[in-house]
Amino acid sequence: MKKDDKGVSRRSFLKTGAAGVGAMAAPALISSRALASSGELNFMGWAGYPNLAEKVFPAFETATGIKVNFTEQPGQDEMFAQGKVSLQAGGIDMVEPTIDRVGAWNSNGLLQPFDEAKLAMDNYLPGLADGAAGERSRKDGKLLYVPSNWGTESLVYNKDAAKLGEPPSLGALFDPANQVTVRPHSALAAMGRWLDATGKLPRPWMDGYSDMGAMVELWDIALAEAIKAKTNVVQFWTGENEANAGFVANGATVGLCWDSTGFNLRNDGYGYISPTEGAFAWHQGFVLMANAANVDQAHELAKWVSTPEGAAMWATAFSSNPVGKGASAGMDPAVSEYYNGTFNDEALSKLWWWPDQSAEFLAKRGEYADKYKAA
Repeated sequence: MKKDDKGVSRRSFLKTGAAGVGAMAAPALISSRALASSGELNFMGWAGYPNLAEKVFPAFETATGIKVNFTEQPGQDEMFAQGKVSLQAGGIDMVEPTIDRVGAWNSNGLLQPFDEAKLAMDNYLPGLADGAAGERSRKDGKLLYVPSNWGTESLVYNKDAAKLGEPPSLGALFDPANQVTVRPHSALAAMGRWLDATGKLPRPWMDGYSDMGAMVELWDIALAEAIKAKTNVVQFWTGENEANAGFVANGATVGLCWDSTGFNLRNDGYGYISPTEGAFAWHQGFVLMANAANVDQAHELAKWVSTPEGAAMWATAFSSNPVGKGASAGMDPAVSEYYNGTFNDEALSKLWWWPDQSAEFLAKRGEYADKYKAA
């Protein structure tokens, strides 16, 4: 998705607020049905974010009476694999992938649509659930995905030791002067984008996301070049905990990591910066399993996360950006200051949104990632 498609600037709502997450002027709007149900919700999401279990889910339970049973996974491949198992075995009602994966979940028969009458679609900030994002969230007019938070994947670097280039570039990840930690498939995409920006590809990198023949042609090139530079990789990561360990335990000086990694390490001599090619940007949200047992409870969590209180708490837990109107006032001021200090207007204009990725594309991408790790 292009930045223009997003229709919302990070700075338009991430302004440092004096109020804490719990000091919200507007209360969450929760239905009487959910308050009376005192049910449960089986939710599968991201590992490495302890505030979800420690603060966010208890606040949701207090507001609605619904208890969340949380299954943590390090990444989306693991979520997808477990989702396919639970389609037969049950036990999962709701999952939190990114918008580019929704097509793959749906084509595998994993999803059922949300009932928009049970949500509060007007709660969302412009561009997050409407416009191009809204189109990507639907199939045949049915709503399969609603947003929960959004953020970036960019360069985390040791302020004393990293060699980023001038201007800072994705090429720093492949510079032998650096020790790096990367997610395999992201590193290959970074190589492709870097080669594209320097005029070293036979066709645009984006062609590979809509044409499998182009994908093979381009990813063959990116893989070969990434393998040549692989000697500086000190750790591959798949989730937040491994990304942090790449720096604090294994001495990485540069990494291609989520913004939350940079936030967590901000007081330990590390910075977070957007490369000249533009930071990768992700759009995360909720999907409803086809065999969900607790459908009303899933709708209530999605709706609560769209309220000022819920959106602020959810985004703060991820050290990311909120999706609900009015949430900026409830964000942790340290998180707001971090984002506003990381991305100026030029960096915002260059955000590179992960394109839609089909099941066929993801399977092939996984093969390339495995080859990269094994080389």
